[in-house]
Order: sequence, then structure tokens, then C-alpha cells
Amino acid sequence: MVSLFTFFGPPVVTVFLVAFGAVPYGLWVARKKPSRAARWAVIGVVAAIAAYGAGTVYGLAYTNPLDLCADKTPDGVRWQSPGDSRLTSVHVGSFPLSVKCRWSSGYNTEVVWFWASPLLYAGLTCSLVCCVLLLRGRCPRGAVTSRRTPPPPPPPRPPTSPR
Repeated sequence: MVSLFTFFGPPVVTVFLVAFGAVPYGLWVARKKPSRAARWAVIGVVAAIAAYGAGTVYGLAYTNPLDLCADKTPDGVRWQSPGDSRLTSVHVGSFPLSVKCRWSSGYNTEVVWFWASPLLYAGLTCSLVCCVLLLRGRCPRGAVTSRRTPPPPPPPRPPTSPR
């Protein structure tokens, strides 16, 4: 039996982090009044970070990947109860997210949640598109940045009389 954190931890921690991050986001939106593209860029980055954290089971995939696949028996062997097969190896992929457990029966299991990779790619795509829109909006259409006319000089000040 694999620990309960492996099954229920990532979704609960993800929802908690998103709810915890909603307060600073709400304050930022209320005070600064950012554009829609800026808000969606932030939302995309947060979604990508949350998906990557959930996909790696918040670091357990890198620190102890064997614990994600199976528990240890008293004699030190990791096994899977339905097929009574032993764990032979674990492959951890960083990008795209993947934690594959290989069993002696030839059966492979994927530990990463099914929603983690699509949410990661959607968040990255959203933030990239919004950043392009933000950069595109900084330059007026048809203007070439290297040939812009300088701004007009400030109006002359009236002479001041000595006191």
C-alpha cells in the first residue's frame, strides 16, 4: 500500500496553494489595476508552477522516487499487491513530467497525475501568449523602435527676476 499522501496530497496541496495565492493576486489586481493580459500571464505562470509541483509530487519524485511506487516489506523488497510483482526500477523524467515504475511482471505504472502535464503546458502557453501581447502593446503599430522621433523639447521657462 502506497502512502495516502501520494494519492491525496498533490491535489490538496495544489488547491491550498492556489487559495493561499489568491489573496496576494486579489490585492495586486485591486491596487494596481493591471491589464487583462498581465493578469492572465500571472495566472498562467501560477498554473504551470502548481502543475509542476503536483506532477513531481512536491519533490518526492526526486528525493525518494521508490516511495511513490510501492511500500517496503519488512525484508526490504518493494512489491505490488495485485500482481505480487517486485519493483525493478523507477524512471523520473523532469520535462515532460513522468515517474514510471517498472515491475518484474513487465507491467509499468505512471505515478504522475493525468492533469499535471496538460495544466503545465496550458499555463506555459497562456503566459507566453500574454507576454507577447504585452510586449506587442508597448510599441505602436507601424513604428520602428530604432527610428522614432525624439520627444519635443520642453517649453522655455519664463525668466525669473532676482529678489
